[in-house]
Amino acid sequence: MNVYRTRAGLRHQFRDVLNFYYPACIDTTVGGYVAQLDERDGHIYDSRTRHLVATARGVHNFSLGVLADGPDWCRYAAEHGLRFLSTAHWDADREGYDWLLDSRESTDRTRYCYGHAFVLLAGARALQAGIPGARAELERVFDVLEERFWEPEHGLYADRASPDWALASYRGQNANMHACEALLAAYEATGEDRFLERATTVADRFTREVTSATDGLLWEHYTEDWEPDLSYNEDEPRHQFRPPGYQPGHHAEWAKLLALLDDHGSASWPLERAIELFDTAIELGWDEEYGGLYYTVAADGEPIVPDKYGWVHTEAIGASALLAPHDEAYADWYDRLWEHSVEHLRNPKYGNWYERLTRSHERDDPNRGTAVEPGYHPLTNCWLAMDVLEDEPAAFE
Repeated sequence: MNVYRTRAGLRHQFRDVLNFYYPACIDTTVGGYVAQLDERDGHIYDSRTRHLVATARGVHNFSLGVLADGPDWCRYAAEHGLRFLSTAHWDADREGYDWLLDSRESTDRTRYCYGHAFVLLAGARALQAGIPGARAELERVFDVLEERFWEPEHGLYADRASPDWALASYRGQNANMHACEALLAAYEATGEDRFLERATTVADRFTREVTSATDGLLWEHYTEDWEPDLSYNEDEPRHQFRPPGYQPGHHAEWAKLLALLDDHGSASWPLERAIELFDTAIELGWDEEYGGLYYTVAADGEPIVPDKYGWVHTEAIGASALLAPHDEAYADWYDRLWEHSVEHLRNPKYGNWYERLTRSHERDDPNRGTAVEPGYHPLTNCWLAMDVLEDEPAAFE
């Protein structure tokens, strides 16, 4: 039996990820989190950089630790990170969150909707966990998102702006997906319909209307008028954040969000669309020769970047867990994804997840940088799977 069909097995993996980052990530001198831990052995390779997304994800992660009755230090760690997020990253003069800091000094004040979405997610989970100051942070960042990024004529969020709030022309899928995720979390934390209504608008507009131009597939990059920019970065297939092509991982991630939206609403379309998107992720992305999901593919499923990313597989695990109560075929995919991930993508010594491997699951570089993955994807999806096992245990029998 797959041990991750049990709450005990999932809790063990959940704690392993938390334990990999704590206490090494806590900086009591500068403040905030040191997120740049080597994924092989956990040593710190950059103690000064503070990235907005990593800070917000850290608050989210430790807040989930509180909600999941994790170690007692999760509350302290969440409080520690939220204080830094609300002071060091916040630019009071321009009213937005700075993207990158060197210790506490801003080095990049670009305003990214993606980063502000993660602040909203952090505020929502911290509020659920009872962390002081969380409600104020949630309201502050939601105001910024609504006033600066929301474009009512499109029903979607703009992607980025200058420090003085001049919007760039680029529009992107990823910022809106994570805004939807954060809005759902804000609804769960507050019970206020304004968050659910906005999440529903974003999900409906993007996954059903915008994608009609690409036969229902989720393209990543768009013009200011939300027309697909099919040539975007076509000469940079390995661009770290904005590669060309379709991403099976984002199809699975949207499937997860739509399944959550289905849990909160009465319409039938979110679940129907979630199933379509998960099935598409597998159909386009599954590597029949080596196993696992490709990173990017063409519309016919031909791989562009065949590498295997840890986050892609954790998102597919979360989506399959949420879909399993509706069809046992997704419980089978849940097992298959876990089997593949444990064999290749999870660090066998520490339980953290590798960022990226080659198609044949080899490590070809240390996967370091300022924009790191501090355990957010595996923690989130373990937490969701635990919730399914509590509410729908028959889905995995």
